[in-house]
Order: sequence, then C-alpha cells, then structure tokens
Amino acid sequence: MDKEDNHLQDTETRILQAAEKEFFEKGYAGARTASIAEAAGVTHAMLHYYFRTKDKLFEQIVSEKINKLGDIVLSAIGDSNLPLAERIRQGVEHHFDFIAANRELPRFLVNEVYVRPERIGAMVSGMQSVASALLDNLQHEIDECAAQGQCRQIDARMLLIDIVSLNVFPFMAAPIVEGAIGSFYESYDEFLAMRKKENVETVLRKLKIY
Repeated sequence: MDKEDNHLQDTETRILQAAEKEFFEKGYAGARTASIAEAAGVTHAMLHYYFRTKDKLFEQIVSEKINKLGDIVLSAIGDSNLPLAERIRQGVEHHFDFIAANRELPRFLVNEVYVRPERIGAMVSGMQSVASALLDNLQHEIDECAAQGQCRQIDARMLLIDIVSLNVFPFMAAPIVEGAIGSFYESYDEFLAMRKKENVETVLRKLKIY
C-alpha cells in the first residue's frame, strides 16, 4: 500500500509541477490541460481523475504558493523569541528568497488579479485573519519600542507593503533591470544578492533600528 501511495503522490507531484509551469508561462486563460498532461507524462483522463478540472489545478497551485509565502514571512516576523530587528531582517530575507525561487510568481499573480480578481481575492482572504493578528501584535511592539526611543514610530502595515514592494520589484521588472545594470555586475544573481542586503538595510533604516 505504501508503494501505491508513493506512486500516486509522485504522479500528483508531476502533474502539479507541469501545471505550475503551464500556468506561469501562459496564464490561466492560455493554459491547456492537454499540454499539462503531456508534460507530466500522464493521460488527459488521468489528469482529470486527480484534479477534475482546470480550475481545481489552478486553485491548488495558487493557494499553495500564497499559503507558503504567508507562512514564511509571518513565521519569521512573528517569532517573539527574537529581537525585533532580527525578526524584520529574517522576514525580508525569507520573503526575498521565496520570490527568487519562484521568479515568475509575481508577474503571474498580478496578471491574474487583473483578469480574475474575485478568484485571487478568495484565496488570499484565508490569510487575512492570521496576518491581521500578527500585524496588530507587531504594531503594538513597534509602539512600545518607539515610546522608549528605541525605534521610529511607523505603521506596521505600511512596513509590510514596503517589504513586499522592495522585494518584488527586481523580479517584476527583471528585463528592464537586467538591461540597466547588466554591465555593472557579473551576473543577475550577484545583483540579486546585493539587492537583498540593501532591502534589509533600507527597511531597518526606516525603523531606525540596527
């Protein structure tokens, strides 16, 4: 039975990997389940056996990405055992690393939000209560820190938007950025490593904690 379960899981994984590539390259509207099945090495009927519809595939891929991203950032910032500056640093770095490992995700999500806002909105709504509680706690901690003169008074929600904006831009505008800075760095990956460090320092400078 374990061998059968492993086979089923392997097949499902191959389908999801093929579907992710298809959706990210062509968007929901342009993606074809026949192409996904072929890339995964399964029949079209088998793909429908596992996921039933194209919508189900899309929802699972996007939900998993959004949930994983949320877990990565929220777990780092929400770790009360670490000093505030270290939690912010880890939150920025972990978010940047996730985007670097999923470079097509930002453009894909932005495109889909414009085309199918109701679907993406429903997927994100599940994270809102968790994120809201975390940001409330973070705001309270920033307020206390600022009252003691240890950091600058800022809005925690604006801080989160700053982090997302700084980290996403190099990937959203990759063709422009690569063209503009290509001659100054040995590789785009070298630029990204420097950009991650700069983003951390920019956010900490805004808080005025080091």
